[in-house]
Order: sequence, then C-alpha cells, then structure tokens
Amino acid sequence: MRQVNLLRGPLRAACKPSSGTTRFLSAVPASRLSLQAHRKPSTGLTLRSSVHQQHTALHTTTKRLTTAIVPDTPEPASPEAVYSPPTTGIISYLPTSWVPYAELTRIDKPAGTYYLFFPCLFSTLMAAPMAMPMASPASVIGTSLLFFSGALIMRGAGCSINDLWDRNLDPHVTRTKFRPIARGAITPFQGLAFTGAQLLAGLGILVQFPTSCLWYGIPSLLFVASYPLAKRVTYYPQAVLGLTFSWGAMMGFPALGIDLLSNSAALTAAGLLYTSNIAWTILYDMIYAHMDIKDDVKAGIKSIALKHDAETKQVLTGLAAVQLSLLGAAGFAAGAGPAFFIGSVGGAAVTLGVMIKRVNLKSVKDCWWWFINGCWITGGVISLGLAADYTVRYVQGGNDDAASQKQLE
Repeated sequence: MRQVNLLRGPLRAACKPSSGTTRFLSAVPASRLSLQAHRKPSTGLTLRSSVHQQHTALHTTTKRLTTAIVPDTPEPASPEAVYSPPTTGIISYLPTSWVPYAELTRIDKPAGTYYLFFPCLFSTLMAAPMAMPMASPASVIGTSLLFFSGALIMRGAGCSINDLWDRNLDPHVTRTKFRPIARGAITPFQGLAFTGAQLLAGLGILVQFPTSCLWYGIPSLLFVASYPLAKRVTYYPQAVLGLTFSWGAMMGFPALGIDLLSNSAALTAAGLLYTSNIAWTILYDMIYAHMDIKDDVKAGIKSIALKHDAETKQVLTGLAAVQLSLLGAAGFAAGAGPAFFIGSVGGAAVTLGVMIKRVNLKSVKDCWWWFINGCWITGGVISLGLAADYTVRYVQGGNDDAASQKQLE
C-alpha cells in the first residue's frame, strides 16, 4: 500500500496568497487599517471568521486527500514454462506413446552418440595396420558400423541410467526439468525396464565381435552406472565420464583380432589413445557444463566448470595439450606415419585452439554450438588423419607383398 499526494496543480496554487494581495496589504497604512477595523468591527470579525472557516475546511480536505490510500498495482506473474511435444525432427513422427522413451534416449540429440563412437573409430583405424595380416578396408568399415550401432544403443542406455539417478535433481535445472522421468511421463520402474531392454540390445551387438571383446566391454558398465553418482560427491565427474566414453579407444584392437595382453606395442598404443580421449572428454564436457553452471549451484550438482569457473580457458588449454601429447605418443607406439601426425595431431591442435579461443563460456547458445560442432570438427580431423595413415600403409603393404611374391617367383 502507498500514499498518494492528490493536492496538485490549481488546488495547491489556490492555497497560496497571491503576490498582488501581499503588495496591496503592505501598501495600506497601519492607521487606516486600524480605523477601518474600529469603524466596522462586526464586518471584519465576520470576514475573518469566514476566511478562517474556509481555510480550516480547505486544510481538512487537503489532509484527507493527501492521506488517501491507494492499493498497489500487483506485479504480473511470470508464466510458468510448460512442456510441449516436439513438432520437428525424428521424434515428431513417432506415436505419442513412444515419444517419452525416444526423448529418454536423446535420439534427437545425437552429439553424445558421436562422442561415444569416435574413440571406437580411432582405435579401429589405429589398430587396422597393426593387425596380422593387415585389416582390409571392408573389415574396417564393417567393424566401424558395428561400433556405431553399439554407440547408439549404449548412449541411450547411459542417458536412461543418468536420468534414473537424477530424477530428483533434474526438475530443478532449467535444461533438464522436462526430461521424461523428471516430468512424470515415465515412471522410474518403466525407465528401469526400458534401460534393461537397451542393455540387452547392446549385449546383442557386443557378441557380434570376437569373444575377447566381451571381456573388454563388460567392465565399462561399472563406469556407466557410477557417473551420475560422481556428480554428487566430486567436482570432477567429467573424469568418470571420460573413463566411460573413452572405453571404445581400446575396443578396436581386440575387434580386429589383436590380443592386447600379448602385443606390447598394441597395448601401449591402446592405453595412450584411451587416456588421450579421457582428456578430450573432460575438455568438451567442461564446455558443456558451463550451460548449467547457475542451476547446478542451486541444485547442489558438482562439476569441473564450477570448480574452475575463473580459469576455465587455462584448464581447457592444459587439457588440449595433454590430449595432443598422448595422441601423438599413441601414434608413435602404433608406428604411424606423417599422415597421422600432420592430419590427426596437427589438425586437432588447430581445431582445439580455435574452439578454446572463440567459445563464449557465458553464453549457453555458444557453448552448445561448440559442443555439438566441436565433436565433428576435432573428431573428424583425427579420424581423417588416421584413415589417411591406414590407407598409405595399406597401399604400401600391398606393394611390399607384391614385391616379395615377385622375388619368390
């Protein structure tokens, strides 16, 4: 409630004596005023009484007006955001009952699938020249397609597990409050059953690889399940995510028939490639975490972006240096040639440098753009360098075999 002074304009002016009246009274001699008052006392008293009454009435009215109570105008309430089903993209074509499950797998946001697939592709291309005999292009392509299918399914399973753990946190974060479990479109039991179905489908893909891949692949589920918990206890859950998403950097070797335990060069290359991808995962997910940094504080979610908000660019630069160093060391252990070091290591150095310099960490839109496009930019140049190195070595290997055969003849 507030008081409003309604005594304005003409009404306020009427309460003040005019300058002309003041000059007139000052110009009349005091003796004359006294004489006039003596001659007509009744008239003067009547006039004075009338003026006094009018002044009192005006004062009372003014007081009432100036103390008039006017209710405050209520502030308009901001409309609450409500969920609306997708009207574009692949999910918009699905039956209504399927939409929550498709949203749970993030099939409409494939960047996560690509980030899970690229380490598998890196290891396949790096392992191909090391296989005995060297893996054929058809074998490399077929293995890569299997890995992509597995990445698509397991990324969806990972998202489902994450949302089950975060079902009480997601409603407090703007970006996640309309996820299917958070908004109640899927019950936790339904989400759990759907996750089990996805894991069985992933197992179906895994058994298509050599048997040794089964023993290398199953332990990764431990990290898949533990990542959501890491956000509650440490500011570095991205490290756990790196252990999870980079697992494929080792899988390409056994997928092409290379026994890591008996091949020290392959084991070294796989280990270095794996740790290189861990650094890359922490790097891109640190940019991703900046999109939720304000909501994470309110919800009590920990992240490396919160811990190092003031020096994020320096941390990103350090992670890029670690990634590139380990990537180069992995190529050296694998016997890679100039095409790899120029294309993969050199190309990644350029793309990472541009991204770190240009990303605006205070802009959600800019962080999202670099997250989804940095996947293809950096992952793409590393893959192209590895593919070029494999092609050169495959052609050279074919020529060497032909020369050896000719000598035998």
